[in-house]
Amino acid sequence: MELRHLRYFLVVAEERHFGRAAARLHIAQPPLSQAIRRLEAELGVELLHRTTRRVELTEAGRAYLARVKAILADVEQAGHEARRVAAGVVGHLAIGCVGSVTYSLLPALSRHLAVELPGVDFSFRGEMLAPDQVEALRSGEIDLALLRPPVADRSLTVTPLRRDRLVVALPAAHPLTGRERVRVTDLGETPLIVHSAGRRSVMYGVVLGLFRDAGLEPRVRHEVGETSTVITLVAGGLGVAVVPEPVTALALDGVVYRPLAGPAATVDLALAHRADRAEPHLSRTIELIRGLAS
Repeated sequence: MELRHLRYFLVVAEERHFGRAAARLHIAQPPLSQAIRRLEAELGVELLHRTTRRVELTEAGRAYLARVKAILADVEQAGHEARRVAAGVVGHLAIGCVGSVTYSLLPALSRHLAVELPGVDFSFRGEMLAPDQVEALRSGEIDLALLRPPVADRSLTVTPLRRDRLVVALPAAHPLTGRERVRVTDLGETPLIVHSAGRRSVMYGVVLGLFRDAGLEPRVRHEVGETSTVITLVAGGLGVAVVPEPVTALALDGVVYRPLAGPAATVDLALAHRADRAEPHLSRTIELIRGLAS
């Protein structure tokens, strides 16, 4: 049995006439009649009562017609869904974000993806440190990661997105708020609030590297895992923090942001995914994120 035989039967049942059905199908009438006869023989039932003027459905034919309509509709829907999958407009993706992206890029990104890829089911995990994102990519817990490199895992494909400036988050009453820019050397005796070293935060290494390059030993007072907690502690007057500029989107009372001076005062943002992943909706999402992030 072939799908075309089902379509032949459907058209004959709708037209109730072999001649009109043949014209509609753009085939000759004898091959159409033979195809319906073969279908009936294969099923072992008579589907049609034939007269010289008209064709009527038997009881078996009416029951079969209902199923044929459903089958052909399912075939059409399957093709439609396959084309949408191939075009990358359906699927599910989980995206993990570092803290600075959570507060700056993520709101615009979620709106943009909802408009451009409404058939893709997106979920987001914010406030993830880069090492946690790498582990989540390996396990399949997330599909894409917006993180701070470096990433040493060769099973991942890492795509640079942009370079963000670093800023200093200061308590509102701190004397350095009067400066247009703050140098690392200005922070030598100031208590620092940093991302957790124990969780291998990239920003922890960046900040300590800035201090050591300046010949200073940083005075780390608090280590925390979430960017929101870093800024909250700054607002509480417990110290200062060096963070990527997009964190300024997290505007809390009691916090003032100032640019960090110096040529090394930047940090990269990248997009990572498993190298063995190549689904169309993943590729479409990567393209959209690259355009938006830049």
